[in-house]
Amino acid sequence: MSKRFHIRAAVLAALCVALLPLGAHATAAPAPTVPDPDPFYAAPADIADHAPGDVLQSRRADAWMYPNTDVWQLKYRSTNSAGAPVAAVTTVLMPRGHGAGTPLVSYQAVINALGVKCAPSHGLFTYEIGEAPSLYLGLVARGWAVAVPDYLGPNGAYGAAEYEGRLTLDGVRAVTRFEQLPLADSPVALVGYSGGALATSWASAMAPTYAPELNIVGTAQGGIPADLGLIAQNLGYSAIPHPAFGMALAASLGLEREYPTEFPVSPNLNATGLALRDRVSNECRRSIILGGAFRSARDLSTVDIASLPSAQAVLRKNSLVDYPGVPTAPVYMWQGRNDFITPFAPVEATVKRYCESGATVEFRPYPLAEHFSGSIVGLPEAYAYIEARFRGEPAPSNC
Repeated sequence: MSKRFHIRAAVLAALCVALLPLGAHATAAPAPTVPDPDPFYAAPADIADHAPGDVLQSRRADAWMYPNTDVWQLKYRSTNSAGAPVAAVTTVLMPRGHGAGTPLVSYQAVINALGVKCAPSHGLFTYEIGEAPSLYLGLVARGWAVAVPDYLGPNGAYGAAEYEGRLTLDGVRAVTRFEQLPLADSPVALVGYSGGALATSWASAMAPTYAPELNIVGTAQGGIPADLGLIAQNLGYSAIPHPAFGMALAASLGLEREYPTEFPVSPNLNATGLALRDRVSNECRRSIILGGAFRSARDLSTVDIASLPSAQAVLRKNSLVDYPGVPTAPVYMWQGRNDFITPFAPVEATVKRYCESGATVEFRPYPLAEHFSGSIVGLPEAYAYIEARFRGEPAPSNC
């Protein structure tokens, strides 16, 4: 092989590198999700033959931390963002001694995570899910059945809101179809805060067209991430590196898992970014928040990934403020005006659009609350709102 050939090859290689975004790694694929080693989570070979919401497998779970409660885990069929069938899991807490017509709450827990080991089907028994005591004492103790779906799916798609809404609704379908629970004709409520509100709000807005057969009587959602693009800018490119930057990074990596071509995070990360990505890509909220605290997107890449046209389209597709669907069931929404993670303005704009479309909305803006205090001040009224819907009382509206 000639010396001239080697020189030309070297020049071409140098040109290819020069044409890449500065600091990018052209061969960097999305960080793979480590699958759950428990065979219960695996998709069956015939999954495509089942309808969304069909129960694929069930099992009883240890209920020692949930007294007087039967715990079931249901594996069911849903669909990912590419239209392919996936197997998801929901965990059902059923109070003993309650029969047909027991109210059913689909509770979307806060899952600021990328690893499937952090999902509620595990975290409800390890207290990785911090709301576990609250949902037991506040919901199950009232005599309500509570289903807690792994709404990030089998690939930990944190931030993929449309997918999360679909997984949530298919989880409710699975619970109402499961013959060993008396919940086929139960009234249903959807509840969630923060990341759980992302899934909840999308499920509520998608239900009229995606799952109109479900008897959803009310939704309660607070601390809502209504505009993912705005959140990405606020957490990723703030003048002072944000303490919650890890959440923005996790959402970016979760979106890349569902939209690898349109949301190309990994190919645009520098060495520091790839190292942090690999460190958090299968971890739970503590590792993600600590690993990303007070970092900036500028530290990880010279490319503003969220501003790429294809990424902007993905962010709009998964932002509630841009989704045209409107809930037909009554909605209770609350938001802190000083929320520094999920901004107030897009939520207010969404409420305005819902009201103009004829939805029944009770909106509570809390003047002094930020993101964390917002959950504390809003949840008691949210639970009372749901209880009134289960009693059949007319829903209030302050539109």
